[in-house]
Amino acid sequence: QLQVVESGGGLVQPGGSLRLSCAASGFTLAYYAIGWFRQAPGKERERVSCISVDGTTYYTDSVKGRSTISRDNAKNTVYLQMNSLKPEDTAVYYCAADFLGPSGSSCPLEYDWWGQGTQVTVSS
Repeated sequence: QLQVVESGGGLVQPGGSLRLSCAASGFTLAYYAIGWFRQAPGKERERVSCISVDGTTYYTDSVKGRSTISRDNAKNTVYLQMNSLKPEDTAVYYCAADFLGPSGSSCPLEYDWWGQGTQVTVSS
């Protein structure tokens, strides 16, 4: 069964850091683009970041310079390091996977497999 599972969320004070993990099972993550999305209460889902098969990355403007996405294919895991967190970063964060094959530099807008989400709360 193909699935992705997020972890690493929690409660953090403004200015703090978190590292979110997206662990894949049932498939080889190296052939997939992985996207991170978030949805805050009452707001639409927002694409936060993405990493493609060849390591090409994308960040939405609101997290650019504060976040780093990376992948460890040996561990079948993608990470999203978030620093200088702000209250407006509070949301449920989801990771998603889209098959690209052994090569690919795109960060898709549509994804095939979604995790259940992990809550990130930034508050003092």
